[in-house]
Amino acid sequence: MSQPEGPAIILVRPQLSENIGTAARAMLNNGLTDLRLVAPKPDWLSDRAIAAASGADRVVLGAKVFATTQEAIADLSRVWATTARNRFMVKPVDTPRSAAPVMRAADAEGLRYGVMFGPERTGLENDDVSLSDTVLTVPLNPEYSSLNLAQCVLLVAYEWYQAAEPTLPERHMTKGAEPPATKEKLQHFFDHLERELDACGFLRIPDKRPVMVRNIRNLFQRAHLTGQEVQTLHGIVHELVTYRHKKGEGTK
Repeated sequence: MSQPEGPAIILVRPQLSENIGTAARAMLNNGLTDLRLVAPKPDWLSDRAIAAASGADRVVLGAKVFATTQEAIADLSRVWATTARNRFMVKPVDTPRSAAPVMRAADAEGLRYGVMFGPERTGLENDDVSLSDTVLTVPLNPEYSSLNLAQCVLLVAYEWYQAAEPTLPERHMTKGAEPPATKEKLQHFFDHLERELDACGFLRIPDKRPVMVRNIRNLFQRAHLTGQEVQTLHGIVHELVTYRHKKGEGTK
């Protein structure tokens, strides 16, 4: 039996090349190699990154670079977003330990999934968090809970590695059912839905639009939709728009 790939580690707008290297070192300590970088600085692949990797060069050199978070997670079926503060979004919350058996269950189903980490100083933006299914937070001393990037990656990777023989959590899919839709398919649906919501005026208040869009996306993210369900939603939106146009023509 082949070794599970484990989570993709997605570093969003990392600020220091040496932090990429130390994150890669933490990954390889636990058997992870899928490193993805979103909009890193031009000099991210520097001697400092290689030196900080301390032998995990192949993880750094094999890192994939993406312009946007959406592109980085497009092929994934499930995504966790690390955050240390309340984002006031309705999302499930995991710790690295509680997420590990869920990740191992995804491994057993052959699904691809990942964990997003934000810039060292600011963390993930709300728009990034809204693309995730679940928030992941590390329960630490409330009086001092600061972690550097590599420490956070290490905690997540370690718990995944240690959960090699999990008691699999209850699954909500029947045998033979279609797996969850990829983030790319979900993003196409969001684009479709938001385009039509703009057209009908539902998102007409500029100041409220970003929060409304995030709330709508979070609603669908929590559903863990399959590819077929996403196609059904596309069809629903299409038919509603078609009906609205026909009704409008009939009143002329």
